[in-house]
Amino acid sequence: MAESIQAHAADDLRYIRDAMARASAFTALPGWGGVAMGATAIATAVVSGPPDDTRRWLALWLADALVAAAIGLVTMTRKARRLGTPIASAKPAYRFALAYAPPLVAGIILTPVFVSLQASARLPGCWLLLYGAALVSGGASSLRIVPLMGVAFMALGVIAFGTPSAWGHWLLAIGFGGLHIGFGLAIARRYGG
Repeated sequence: MAESIQAHAADDLRYIRDAMARASAFTALPGWGGVAMGATAIATAVVSGPPDDTRRWLALWLADALVAAAIGLVTMTRKARRLGTPIASAKPAYRFALAYAPPLVAGIILTPVFVSLQASARLPGCWLLLYGAALVSGGASSLRIVPLMGVAFMALGVIAFGTPSAWGHWLLAIGFGGLHIGFGLAIARRYGG
């Protein structure tokens, strides 16, 4: 009888601990949205070609960033609704956004700096590194897999700075394409879409 009470108490504690962890973590990250964002990045890499100082190359990648942001917001909102998790008023979502935004803002600020210095060919390293930093910092209040994805993006950013700039579009395809697809599938499978 004592063993059954202890086992029941242990189960209750495990349930409470899991519930508290879910309540303090931002879980509405969309796995299928990541897969869709990855697909657009791969298409953009094929169409854009190697990085250069043309407006066309930059415009293609900035357009893809806007499309990816829209996909992310729509799929995040849908997942949150499906899970019954409020986004706008939830502390975990607020903490995620507060930590996620500064590295992205840094990327937004540095992009025209790189362009003005005629260093657009090095933007892939900058974007991958800063997006990775956004995922690592935002992921501290999210699913455990998110900071791991951020570290992978950061590593790819470092590689992009150490390789020929002509490889930039392929590194963007590996990062914004392949990593989003791979981690997106893992998130969809393990964390409900």
